[in-house]
Amino acid sequence: MKKHICIYCGSRKGNYPKFPEIAKDAGREIARRDWGIIYGGGRVGIMGEVANAALTEGGDVIGVIPTQLKEREAAHKGLTDLHETQDMHTRKALMESLSDAFLVLPGGFGTLDEFFEILTWRQLGIHNKPIFIINTDGYFDGLLQFTEKAVSHDFIHKESLSLFTVCEDVDDFMGQMERFFELD
Repeated sequence: MKKHICIYCGSRKGNYPKFPEIAKDAGREIARRDWGIIYGGGRVGIMGEVANAALTEGGDVIGVIPTQLKEREAAHKGLTDLHETQDMHTRKALMESLSDAFLVLPGGFGTLDEFFEILTWRQLGIHNKPIFIINTDGYFDGLLQFTEKAVSHDFIHKESLSLFTVCEDVDDFMGQMERFFELD
């Protein structure tokens, strides 16, 4: 059965040229391994870069987009499949149910919302799927410092930091994903 990786990332490209390149690399490498992608369904920003790169490699790309964001995030018309949901809550639940693992790339509030929700669900035992962050040139350093601070103030158990894995780059992520899928 085909494995699917849910990718949380920005609907904007940001102002650092490396971010879209990392997104393209991730999309290409996931497709080359015949894994599918589940993502937010947009054709713009980092989201669009991931989808287009995977589709160029013949990959399976499934978008999940709420009706409210269909125009704003410019729904991608060339996907393998596009699910339209009534709201963000339904979107996130559907993305989780379709996925075997999660990858976080650079993005803003929406990306962080998705990351923290899926991380909380794992902490609560709602799922036990791996969560990875690619920390491109330290983009997530502030987030990681925050989690350490929350541990030091006893708001997060130190063991909970093992609920997600920080990767240096796409190659590091791919290696870890391959090992996980071999064990699965």
